[in-house]
Amino acid sequence: MPLFGMIEKKKKAGEKMYTKESPIAVFDSGVGGISVLRELVQLMPNENYLYFGDSANAPYGDKTTQQVRELTMEAAQMLVARNIKALVVACNTATAAAITLLRQQYPELIVIGIEPALKLAADRFPQGRVGVMATQVTLREEKFAHQAERFPEVTIELIPAPGLVELIEAGQEDSLDTRNLLEKLLLPYVGKLDALVLGCTHYPFVKKQIARILGDSTQLLDGGEGTARQTRRCLEKQDLLNPGPGSVQMENSSHDAALLERGMQLLNREVAV
Repeated sequence: MPLFGMIEKKKKAGEKMYTKESPIAVFDSGVGGISVLRELVQLMPNENYLYFGDSANAPYGDKTTQQVRELTMEAAQMLVARNIKALVVACNTATAAAITLLRQQYPELIVIGIEPALKLAADRFPQGRVGVMATQVTLREEKFAHQAERFPEVTIELIPAPGLVELIEAGQEDSLDTRNLLEKLLLPYVGKLDALVLGCTHYPFVKKQIARILGDSTQLLDGGEGTARQTRRCLEKQDLLNPGPGSVQMENSSHDAALLERGMQLLNREVAV
């Protein structure tokens, strides 16, 4: 029986066990969601955050939809049991595969899923050409297809990026392998895109490398800031903003101390171009 079929009855019944001081859980397949955690901390520094990266099972992008759903629901069940007040799915792949199930499973909990910043790109370039670089799972899911259908006048180029998450997980953002992969993916689009949507939360950590290839004529957009704003709006609506002080706790399924240290380094590192 899949793990997401087992639910704590008190949660199913809607019994709230959390308070304003309870943590906001931020979940990703690895370290990529730290790019979203950064935005959350900058916007709401008084909150307590519990970041969980599932690096032991990363990457999610080359798994089946069912595998991603089961891993996501298993992680959510563990986090909800710790009396979190909100769950932020800081993983585009997990959002595409499982966000509907999560909201059905935990109807009383604030559940926020990150999505590719396609609407932002379409608003800025209503008849433009927009690239969406993402994992294969994100790009093949119906959720993304429905989002893309909302902007028929925008020319959308799908750019799957297999292998990139693994390099970033391994701390090779500036390696020759990463530069070669990005050039292979993006050189055909130099001078041809108004915007490139970074459709995976790992990708902002190679934003500078991408910008060097595509140049200033292409805007780079991601969904981290919008996700943070939506989380704040939902907390305000339910009067759940924490007066502070805030904290950040890092956890990872790999139990590798080096990954936890890397997570804190990424959190405190400047990632913008």
